[in-house]
Amino acid sequence: MLSQKGVKMSEYNVGDLVAEFLHCLGVEDVFGVVSVHNIPMLDAIGRRNYIKMIPARGEMGAGHMADGYARAHNGLGVVFTSTGPGAANIAGAIVEARFSGSAVLHFTGQTATENLDKNQGTVHDVSNQLGMLKSISKAAIRIDDAENVLSKLLDAVKISLTPPKGPVSIEIPIDIQRTVVSKPKNLEQIKIPSIDLKLGEEASLDEIETIIKNSKRKMLWVGNGCKFAREEVKKFINMGFAIVTSTLGRGVISESNHMSLGAFNAVPLIEEFYKTVDLMIVAGSRLRGHETRDMSLKLPNNIIQIDIDPKAKNRTYKTKKFHCGDAQKVLDELSNRLSNQLTLDKEWENEISQLKNKILEDYKSNLGAYKDFPEIVRKVLPENGMWVRDVTISNSMWGNRSMFINEPQQNIYPVGAAIGPGMALAIGASIGCKGNKTIAMCGDGGFMLNLPDLWTAVETNCDVVFLVMNDQGYGVIKHIQESMYGGRKFYADLIGPNFEELAKAAKIKYSRIDHADDLEEKLKQALNFLGPVLLEVNVHSVGEMPRYFAPPPHAQKD
Repeated sequence: MLSQKGVKMSEYNVGDLVAEFLHCLGVEDVFGVVSVHNIPMLDAIGRRNYIKMIPARGEMGAGHMADGYARAHNGLGVVFTSTGPGAANIAGAIVEARFSGSAVLHFTGQTATENLDKNQGTVHDVSNQLGMLKSISKAAIRIDDAENVLSKLLDAVKISLTPPKGPVSIEIPIDIQRTVVSKPKNLEQIKIPSIDLKLGEEASLDEIETIIKNSKRKMLWVGNGCKFAREEVKKFINMGFAIVTSTLGRGVISESNHMSLGAFNAVPLIEEFYKTVDLMIVAGSRLRGHETRDMSLKLPNNIIQIDIDPKAKNRTYKTKKFHCGDAQKVLDELSNRLSNQLTLDKEWENEISQLKNKILEDYKSNLGAYKDFPEIVRKVLPENGMWVRDVTISNSMWGNRSMFINEPQQNIYPVGAAIGPGMALAIGASIGCKGNKTIAMCGDGGFMLNLPDLWTAVETNCDVVFLVMNDQGYGVIKHIQESMYGGRKFYADLIGPNFEELAKAAKIKYSRIDHADDLEEKLKQALNFLGPVLLEVNVHSVGEMPRYFAPPPHAQKD
């Protein structure tokens, strides 16, 4: 080991090792903000030119881009930030990646090892940065010894990719990054580590098999932990199961499938239907409060929950049977046991199809001027197109439900319900899916939170249509204020930009929709253009948004 300072171009240091490690894993793109405490790593990436670095305009946006990228290609997302304030700036994005179960590697620097944890006021030094990162990440690892860099990097990747997946922060002090090391002899053989996914106890599987055989009206609720189990879910349909999903589990099978009720998991019609169901299997889903009205949604009495996380047992709903194992492997095993014994009853199939049509008709009747928007977006967006949303009234009312999803990786939105990530998630998703057309539906308020990254979209020429629903303020908040706070709309009306002038400043294509009938043609034009487009929906002209917070009329009959 040689000098830790003034490393020559010809000398191989820890920054080089990080860059080559990522390349060996197959990483093609990373996101971030270059800074004094990450230059050795990013310099190594730049000198090699194996990996493309997308420079975001802020760490929060960079983190959301890495998250969107990870979701779009169902793999690793990588982001680099600086130390201290830079690491703190990414906190919201790391929290969102934790919500969404995204495998994101967050590389950050640290002050030199001789100054670590001494509060000496060195540049960017904050108290207990590692503790902050541990509190928001699935794990946070400090590499303070140049001799164990490779083993700790492999640990970080394995932790991130092990279900339930999540973001892992890797903190490398600046002097360690500069430290000259010998290139590991086995580096070129490094691959994504294999993850051992447990099937679970045989006796438990036997019991579930018997329960399924003795059930008639069966449903399968699919969550994020099972959303890539397409073939297994198809087999369950053929065995007589109707399908419903969490919002994050959407697309496990195409939502146009007549046995899929999609993410209409909590509407009044289906809640009534649950009373007639004698078995619900929940696969890889938390049944989280956000989608079950804080666990007040009445589900069938007989629930079997399958989850790889033992902590999921009875966390939200008490279940008759909990099986700890990888949900996809368990569904595969059960379908192999039962596929030749059970069939799909035609009357049950027709009942589900009719229920689905009724739900869609009922839901559409509450969307006002926007009633045809879901069908138009689905018609115009290519089959492989990405459907990215921010938290908007439109997304809460129809984007999360009635715009059909074909594939799970096409379904990207802020699971943590924060406004603002939509733009950056879409940029990352567009890059991660290697150029599939992408629509990012954002509200005007949320769009402003990552506005500088509009220039990241320009720089990367990402193929995204930013569909901005402009109601000149925080529409969701105003609906809540009207419903619960006497109509007092404090602080929710914001001064925003002229979006046409904004598009001119960013030098991107712009168009505006003033009437609902304009959507199809203008969205087609925007999608036919290569590169970013800002397509503004003038809500005050098109029509009042559906009432987000008030229940639809059919829910008030009792």
